[in-house]
Amino acid sequence: MSIFEKIVYFLQRKMEIPKLYGTWHIIALLLVIALSVFLVVKYRNAPDKSMRRILFTAWIIMVLLEIYKQTVYSMSSADGITAVWDFQWYAFPFQFCSTPLFALPFAAFLPEGKIRQAIMAFLSTFSLFAGLAVMIYPGDVFIDMIGINFQTMVHHGFQVALGIFISAYYVRKHTLKTFAGGIAVFAVFCSVAMALNFAVHDVLKIEETFNMFYISPYYDCTLPILSNIYKAVPYFAFLLIYILGFSLVASLFFGISKGIAAVCGKKKACEVKL
Repeated sequence: MSIFEKIVYFLQRKMEIPKLYGTWHIIALLLVIALSVFLVVKYRNAPDKSMRRILFTAWIIMVLLEIYKQTVYSMSSADGITAVWDFQWYAFPFQFCSTPLFALPFAAFLPEGKIRQAIMAFLSTFSLFAGLAVMIYPGDVFIDMIGINFQTMVHHGFQVALGIFISAYYVRKHTLKTFAGGIAVFAVFCSVAMALNFAVHDVLKIEETFNMFYISPYYDCTLPILSNIYKAVPYFAFLLIYILGFSLVASLFFGISKGIAAVCGKKKACEVKL
C-alpha cells in the first residue's frame, strides 16, 4: 500500500452497526434539532451575505465528506497490505439526497431572482423531506464503518437543518409561484437521474447496479413503500406515482411552513395591539 492507501485503510475503521433509535441515532437527531433551532433563532433575520456564507460553508463540509465516502467505498483490502480499487457505481453521488451537493452552490452564489428562489424552494421542501426521511428512518444507510455513519448523519442532518433554516428565512418570499419553481428544479434533477440511468446501462454498459433516484427501469426500487408500488404497477405508473408523491409531500412541507408563518404573524400582531 502507498501512504495514501494506508490513510484510506485507516479511515475504513469498523464499528458495530448503529441500531435504529440507538445511542448513535438519537445523538444525531438531537444535534440536528439543536442546529436547526440555532440557525433559525440566530440567523433567520440575518443579512443575505451571512445566509450565503452559511450555505457555502455547509456545502464545503458536505462535499469533503462525500469525497471521503467515494474514496473509502472505492478501495478494499482483504489482508491490510494490498489495496484494490474498484469504483462502486451504486454509490454514485446523484441520489435524491445528493441534490444539495449540486443545488447549494447556486443558492450561495446566484443573484436574487426567480432561479435562486426556485432552488431555495426546492431545498426547503423536497430536499428537507429527503433528509428528514433518512434521519427518522435510516434504514440501511447505517453500516459497520465509523466514518460513513458519521458522514451520512452529517449530510442528511445538514439537509434537514438547512431546509428548516431556509424555510424560516425565506418564508415571506415563498409563494405558490416559487414553490412551482421548486417542482421544476425537482423535475430537472429527475431528468438528469434518468439520463444517467440510461447512459450508464445502455451506453457505458456497466453491469453493476446503478439506480439514481431509484427510478431506473432496469433495477427494482428499494425505497420503503415505493418498492412495493414498483412491483405492483407498470413502470410508467410507478414513475408517475413517484413524481406526484414526492411533489405532494413537498407541498405539504410548503403548506406547513406558510401555516407556521401565518400563526406567528398573528401572534406578533396581537402582541403589538396589547
